[in-house]
Amino acid sequence: MNYLRPERLDRLAREYVLGTLTGRARRRFELLLAQQPVAMAAVGTWQERFSVLAAGVPAMQPRDAVWQRLEQRLFEPAPPAQPASRPFQWLWNLLSPRTLGGAVAGLFLAVVVLRMQPGLIGMEPQADTLPASYVGLLLDTAGKPTLLASSKRHGKQLTVKVLQPVTVPAGQVAQLWAFPHNAAPFAVAVLPSLPAKGSVTVALPDTSEKLFATVGRLAIAVQAAPAKAGDAPPADFVLSGHCVKLW
Repeated sequence: MNYLRPERLDRLAREYVLGTLTGRARRRFELLLAQQPVAMAAVGTWQERFSVLAAGVPAMQPRDAVWQRLEQRLFEPAPPAQPASRPFQWLWNLLSPRTLGGAVAGLFLAVVVLRMQPGLIGMEPQADTLPASYVGLLLDTAGKPTLLASSKRHGKQLTVKVLQPVTVPAGQVAQLWAFPHNAAPFAVAVLPSLPAKGSVTVALPDTSEKLFATVGRLAIAVQAAPAKAGDAPPADFVLSGHCVKLW
């Protein structure tokens, strides 16, 4: 099998970075990485793409009330020990609400820490738990990531996250175009007014699977009016980027 064919190498590099390439296939690909610079370059490209995706996901912090309850349970002084007054007193002490509460709080704290910093014990989150989605990273003409578009595989909505501001002149629209492999480009949707930061949601005319299954590239053009069915795309685009499957 020729692993250096562009389409096959791109797919293997993507799965390797996601962590979904496992077992013998992963070991064979790691041997290829040590021998072929082009394979290492493909992996580097996907690592860069997914680092941009990760940067767009806000970090999750526990509420202050959670930490306060943990501190109360873990660090409040225990009451003075009482002399045993009945058989198996040690068992009753072990099953007391304070002891069980401390154990539960410790377990909860451990889960929170591991979810936020899995690398502390060499455990990384499993990429195959991500929802099956289509993702497009749109770059401006200078090559800077500008918009991150994503939609679940069978969803009918497209979420667009703004990575840097996009200016659309008054009286014009931002039209999203899709470029399938071996098929004519087609207009997907008109993006609403984009905020300086944050996200917007766009309704799709069909499920993502039907729209993007063969699409390799997305682009945005600033037009005087929304495109109609059968219209050809303009010659110039303000944003353009790859469309990939995440599953």
